[in-house]
Amino acid sequence: MSDNSILPSWLSRGIEEYFPIKGTDETFSEIIDHAKKNNKKLRVKLGIDPTGTDIHIGHSILFKKLRAFQDNGHIAVLIIGDFTAQIGDPTGKNKTRVQLSEKQVKDNAKTYLTQLGMGKPANESILDFDSKDRIEIRYNSEWLKGLNLNSIIELMGSATVSQMLAKEEFSKRYTSQVPIALHEFLYPLLQGYDSVVVQSDIELGGTDQKFNIAIGRDLQRHFKQEPQFGVLLPILIGLDGIKKMSKSEFNTVGLTDDPLLMYSKLEKVPDNVIPTYFELLTELDLSFLENSNPRELQRRMALEVTTLFHGAEEALKAQSNCEKLFLGHKEKVGEIPEVSLKEIVFPVKFFYLLSALKLFKSSSESKRSIKGGGVKIDSQKVINPDLVFDSKNDLEGKILQIGKKLIKRFETEN
Repeated sequence: MSDNSILPSWLSRGIEEYFPIKGTDETFSEIIDHAKKNNKKLRVKLGIDPTGTDIHIGHSILFKKLRAFQDNGHIAVLIIGDFTAQIGDPTGKNKTRVQLSEKQVKDNAKTYLTQLGMGKPANESILDFDSKDRIEIRYNSEWLKGLNLNSIIELMGSATVSQMLAKEEFSKRYTSQVPIALHEFLYPLLQGYDSVVVQSDIELGGTDQKFNIAIGRDLQRHFKQEPQFGVLLPILIGLDGIKKMSKSEFNTVGLTDDPLLMYSKLEKVPDNVIPTYFELLTELDLSFLENSNPRELQRRMALEVTTLFHGAEEALKAQSNCEKLFLGHKEKVGEIPEVSLKEIVFPVKFFYLLSALKLFKSSSESKRSIKGGGVKIDSQKVINPDLVFDSKNDLEGKILQIGKKLIKRFETEN
């Protein structure tokens, strides 16, 4: 664990670890101070592999820290891993990842940048895309696609098999005799080579990225560069209060979630993770946490985080509408995102309707949720998945709630 007390407050908040602490000519805090005194712009790298279409609020923690560096005069070097995404980061995986096509990766990258605020003013976006001297967007296919065999062998010669097997995920799989494809060993080397190409001074990552960032340091030394500092931030616990936020765990809050959906998810976060959400997702002074009522903390956290991504007006409206829904005052609820019944063929069974509207991945998942009491229409649980709706008129204008995840109004004309 690093001593964050010697770092400026804009940098220290939320940092789990930075490394190295010793063994260099300057400590991390001295490098930050030196850069400030000498107007030096540090190059701060953050790599993202566009393996999906959505960014959730857990991801936003890293981007917010990158923005803090921008706001303090440094250069955000955002690496879009369009090449490495086609290999797949083995971190956190107990099997070889499915490789994506080049087109899938490019399409995903566009959605990522849109969600980060590209095209919006700096005061409305997560990253500052307006200050051209404080951001570089690089695609690692620029340099990785053209690597010849000699260059790849040089990279592979900078690490050993035992070093790779020291990586926790590889070690577990090797011990359990779960196959490790040889190309997976290339991932940390290629990701580390990104640091060499962009001459990174600092690299940001989640706590699960320490190995990859350390490989970047090793490669910079190999290529006679000053090795970067690693800055690790925590991985946000998901809405269940137990597992890390991940789409595969269905416990996420997406940046594209509308205000009502975002607020309604966040206000149900378990008490044990609320302080962490305040620390990592807001800039509030945390002294108020000690003597506050847990329910009020839930509401305040949900409001603060929704405000961060949607603005105060939309967040307050979402809070009000959520409370009205809880009390069953459907007629008093303002704007709720709509789901169209236009393409549905009636009569239709309830479980099939929800699956056809793509609100669940499959009919069986839809059935399970309904039977488990996780679905409401106009605040009333519907537990019969085979309930038949004869026409659109049976549902039009009614409000659908699916657990903590979804609130929609049925409409026919969208």
